[in-house]
Amino acid sequence: MRTQILDVDQAREAGDLRGAVLVGLDLSGVDLRVPLDGALFLGCALSPLTRRRAEAAGALVFPAIPDLPYEVYRSRLYTPAELFDGFDPARPESYGDTLDARAYRHSKQQGHHPDPLHALAERLHDHAITEALGDALTGSPVAVMGGHALGRDTPGYRRAVALGAALGEAGFTVLTGGGPGAMEAVPLGVRAGVDESVLRDLARVPGFGHDAESIGRWIAACPPLPEFDRPRTIGIPTWFYGHEPPTPACELHAKYFANSVREEGLLTVATGGIIYTPGSAGTVQEVFQDYTQNHYGSVGPAAPMVFLGKEFWVDEIPAAPLVQQLARGREAERWVLVTDDVAEAVAFLTDYASTL
Repeated sequence: MRTQILDVDQAREAGDLRGAVLVGLDLSGVDLRVPLDGALFLGCALSPLTRRRAEAAGALVFPAIPDLPYEVYRSRLYTPAELFDGFDPARPESYGDTLDARAYRHSKQQGHHPDPLHALAERLHDHAITEALGDALTGSPVAVMGGHALGRDTPGYRRAVALGAALGEAGFTVLTGGGPGAMEAVPLGVRAGVDESVLRDLARVPGFGHDAESIGRWIAACPPLPEFDRPRTIGIPTWFYGHEPPTPACELHAKYFANSVREEGLLTVATGGIIYTPGSAGTVQEVFQDYTQNHYGSVGPAAPMVFLGKEFWVDEIPAAPLVQQLARGREAERWVLVTDDVAEAVAFLTDYASTL
């Protein structure tokens, strides 16, 4: 994309819109009398004259798709406030009326093989999210992977909060899967540190069930958290696992419909490395997806893989020795660490960042 214009005034004042991307604008009262060759109009309302000029110039006009609970053409990531719009903490069951819940219900109704219209809408949405995620990221973010089942009242959750606090103090932008468990604890630590009062409040609602009221109580338990001058915590969740709500602890969410796109994307954008905390099959899958990228250099130089928890990753789920064996003699070998020490893990990532 050469240019992206996000408001009507910019479109009206532009002297040349060749190759521009215009998203969700109401241009019905504007006749654009500028070059439009190769422009892309996504979900825009156009005046008849502008539409004729755009088509004559070879511009592409994608219409809005009606009767959907989500925006197909987005130019930004989601905030928790947007995903939970309509939620009233005094009525936790109101979570069922939020954008997040409605989008999940709609996607679930379509099933694994939606009709062409809805399949196209979901793919266009996910592509827009990928573009917005790229715009939101700066530097070399790191990701933390780990189990979604950690209750807020568990020692593992507290350890993940401490890890997030250490990453935050080191200045990293931190990505997680954006859901519960370790995916929530890490951004909580980045933003609030190890705050005992916050942890006590959260521990009163350690988890949630499958009903809207239970999920609403879990969301409402998270207090307001500090904001940064730029996003430092981004969740990358999916409506494929829509029964798991996104955590309010992340400042932004890149939420996808396609889980495969979401997983590959999360691993790809974590150019500063990934820390693996104990998890189950999903975390193990991510380990080897990540190592495959490093092994073949398919998305750039090998980035750090940190296995945090020696007993788990060496004895209980011996993924780390296999990765080390595969990496032997390759550039990736020097960037694999197995440790129990959070400070060592953060220093390892900091050393890597200094080489970029």
